[in-house]
Order: sequence, then structure tokens, then C-alpha cells
Amino acid sequence: MEEELMSLIKVWVYTTISISYCYYTSTRIKAGVFRLLSVLPVCVLFLVLPLFVSSVHFSGSTAFFLAWLANFKLILFSFDQGPLFPLPPNLSRLICFTCFPIKLQQNPKPQNQLPKWVFAIKLAIFGLLLYIYEYKQYMSPTVLLVLYSLHIYLEYEILLAPLKVLLSISLGCDLEPQFNEPYLATSLQDFWGRRWNLMVPAILRPAVYVPVRRMAGRKMNSDQALFLGVFASFLVSGVVHELIFFYFTRESPTGEVTLFFVLHGVCTAAEGAAKRTSLVRRLNMSQTVSRLLTVGFVVVTGGWLFFPQLTRSGMIERLVDEAFLFIDFVKHKFFYLWRNKSLKS
Repeated sequence: MEEELMSLIKVWVYTTISISYCYYTSTRIKAGVFRLLSVLPVCVLFLVLPLFVSSVHFSGSTAFFLAWLANFKLILFSFDQGPLFPLPPNLSRLICFTCFPIKLQQNPKPQNQLPKWVFAIKLAIFGLLLYIYEYKQYMSPTVLLVLYSLHIYLEYEILLAPLKVLLSISLGCDLEPQFNEPYLATSLQDFWGRRWNLMVPAILRPAVYVPVRRMAGRKMNSDQALFLGVFASFLVSGVVHELIFFYFTRESPTGEVTLFFVLHGVCTAAEGAAKRTSLVRRLNMSQTVSRLLTVGFVVVTGGWLFFPQLTRSGMIERLVDEAFLFIDFVKHKFFYLWRNKSLKS
């Protein structure tokens, strides 16, 4: 654990130096191709840095923060677009807004935030999940699929929510939530666009969807251009997920996860088109049924295309093992500090 922590520290030292270079050099170059050329070496470095760590949690978070989000943010910034434009007022803010999945909240609505005990319940459920895994040999594939889906969501939420709170306090500003209770989604559009991992659609929208739809609109009608923009966004997301899966597993891509996102892109676009028809507008489906159908579709297709590569590579087991290892590491350190304090007194 100590060696892996040292590797992680080195990664973030290189990251800080790289963003400092962007702050003091790239920002002085006029927006356009030349600024893009100035940030490309940093983008290449960010693609390499996740390979410096072997832990699933460290390599996965580094890949998500740097290889995906930071690179897309820097490319958008090269053309005065995205969450880094206008430029944050100081270097520390630029580092935070580049390297972490955070975004300034435009219209804070504290009255709509869920109470803190909801997060405590999610933490308790996650702890129960870790315990249940010890009996997974007695569970059916369907039950394991539900547990894996719940695990991925809770792990993301538990890791990112405290990070958002810490950064919000240190930066002194309100930040957008990373998740918005995705299990309450009433449609695929609602799930992917307004509830799941919200920093990703906030990046893909200006980076992929808008330019593709604008270019397609010159040759196609508005519905066709919209479909192509949605499809391109999901395709890019699938390709980037293949890259992140490579960092997880260090195995060649299989194309399964790309197919998962392509399928959801087609279904999301078709869902949007169907909603504009008079027949669907007349339907009054209850929210409960809509939520069951939406979440059920995500879980079932995830079991078909998203999870197989992760389960074959043993990544889920590694996630659980690392969680227990981290708990033991923290307990050992606290016991060591408590013993030293007792001996001194």
C-alpha cells in the first residue's frame, strides 16, 4: 500500500507540473490550433500516467480524472470552450477544475439536496455488499448482476461525493453534484443526460454532440442531425471506456463496452424521437413503471455487454480486495498512532 501511495503521489506531482505549464504558457497563446498544439504533450502524458499505478482504484480514478476528463477539458479550452473557459482566476483553481470531475453550480438549490443520512445509508449498503460477496458462490448470475451494478454506482458515489465536499469547502464555491440519484431515472435520456456521472455529459455535449450535430445539420434535417450527435457522443464514450477498461485490466479491448454504449446511444436517440410522436405523448405511463423499465434495461444490457470483461479479468474481486486492504491499512495506522500516543502519555 505504501509503495502504491508513493506512485500515486508521483502521478499528481507530474500532473501539477503539467497544469502549471498550461497556466503559464498555453493560456498566453491565442485560442485555436497553436494553443491545442501546446497542450497536446500534456494530453499524451495524461494518457500514460494511469500506467504508473497498478491498484484498480488508483489507476481507474487517475484514468477517469486525467486520461478522460482533463484531456477533453484541455482540448476544449484550446478553443475557448468547455468548463475551463473563462479561465479560472488562479493556478490552484485551474488544477482543481482540470483534474477533478467538478463544475461550478450555476443556480444552487440547497432545498433540493438530499439529507446527509441518505449518504450514510448508501455507505452502510456498500459495507453490506462487501460482506455479501463472501457468499457469492451461492448466488445466481442474476443476483450477482444486480450486486455488481449496485457496487459500481455506490463506489463512484462514495468516492466522488466526499471529494466534491472537500473541494467545495477549499475553493469556497458551490459545485454541481456528480450523480443525481440515477435509480430514479424515468428514461434513458433522463439517466444518461441528467442523473448518471453528470460531468461526462457536460464534457461530451460541447466536445462531441454540438459540433457533430452542427456539421450534420448542413446536410441532414434536424432529426437526423440530432440522432447523429447523440450516436457520436455515445460512440466516443464507448471508446474512452475501452481505454479505461484497459487501464483496469491491462488486457486488449474486446469491443463489448463500446457496443454497450452504441446500443444505448441508438436506444436513447430512438427514445427521443418516439417521445415526439403523438402516440407516445398520449401514453400516461406511471413513473414507477418508467423507472423499473429504465433501470432494468441498463442493468440487463450491462450484464450482457458491460460487466463480462470486468468479471473475466477478476476486476470486481480486486475492487473488493482493495476495499478490505484499505480498511485494514487505515485501522493499522490508527492503532499505531493510538499506541504511540498512549506510550508517550
